[in-house]
This record gives sequence, structure tokens and C-alpha cells, in this order.
Amino acid sequence: MTTWVDNPEGGRARGPRGVARAWVEVMVRPTRFFGNGVSPGDQAPGLVFASTVATCFLVGRFLTAPETVPTTLGGPALSSLVALVAVAVFVAPAALHLTAAVQTVLLVVASLDFDRERGLYQRERAGISQTVQVVAYAAAPCALAGPAVPSLRAACALYATALLALGVRTVHGTTTGRAVAATAIPAAMAFGVGFGGFEAVATLLARWYII
Repeated sequence: MTTWVDNPEGGRARGPRGVARAWVEVMVRPTRFFGNGVSPGDQAPGLVFASTVATCFLVGRFLTAPETVPTTLGGPALSSLVALVAVAVFVAPAALHLTAAVQTVLLVVASLDFDRERGLYQRERAGISQTVQVVAYAAAPCALAGPAVPSLRAACALYATALLALGVRTVHGTTTGRAVAATAIPAAMAFGVGFGGFEAVATLLARWYII
């Protein structure tokens, strides 16, 4: 599940510089990145990227909303450290693969077609490892979503949702309509619930309604 390939292409350099480069690329040139930077079987860089994004999100949340820091381990400093390690090592990888699994199932359904001569058949699409990578890299905007600013968090979630649809369309060679339909539920899981997009949008709507 976390195989590294020997000769990655486009934005897949290893180490902190590789993660930073991938983040910039997917944020400013997503079509190019998804077209060149997603390789079969090369899940490890995507897994590291997703863990980094989740950690950055949590750091931003803790810094701007100290009341969210857990204090079950005797103090905020130790509790914050344990929470960050748990998210980076356990929560983020588990959430990534769960979301990717749901995405894979929906892509199978979305790639089905019916032809009068051939009957029901499935369009060609990329493999599961590419799906994992697309989900991981689509989360890039959420690295900035930690601060308790509803407009920022909502914007990050919406951009991540758009990136997921774009990545699926580019990597799996499907249409925009199919990509949007197939990514709606995974995007809601990862960016709406996981990174607080739904809560941010609800807060904004409540403010606008009051005004």
C-alpha cells in the first residue's frame, strides 16, 4: 500500500522539499500536477503529503483556538504533541485509505456504460494507487484551513473539492460530469466533515441570515 517507485515523475521528489514542491504545484497548476505527478503504485509520497496536510491543519487549529487543545494527558503541550503524532501516524493514513476506498467504489459505478451491442461494460480507468494519490493531493488547500476563520475554512474545502474532481477527471480519463458525481461523497467525507468545511459553511450562512 505504500510502495515507492524508483523514478517518479513530475513533482514527486522525496523529503520536505518534495512535499513543499508538490503542495505548490497542486495549488497553482493542478491539471499539470495530476497529469504528470501521479504514478501507478507510488502511494508513499501521497501518504506523507496527506499526513503533512492534516498536521498543518491541526497546528493551525491549536494555535488560533487554544480551547480545542486536548488536556487529557496532564497539560496542553504534551496533549498537543500526542494529538499531532496520532493524526500524522494513524488518523490521516486511515482516513485517506477509507476515503480512497469509497472513491474507488464510486468510480467503478461511474465508469459503467451500456452499449446495445456489448451490453453493460466498464470504461478503462487508472488503478487504486492513483486514486489514493489523487485524494491525498486534493487535500492540499486544507493545510491552510486550521485557523478558526469560517470563510477561509469554507474556501479551502471548496477548492479541495474542485481539486478532487479535477484530479479524478485527469487521472482516470473520465468526463467532468462523471468526476463531479463520483467525488461528491468522498469530498463531503474528507473536506466537509474531516476538515470542517460543513461547519464553516453553516457558520457563514447563519451570519448572513442574521445580517
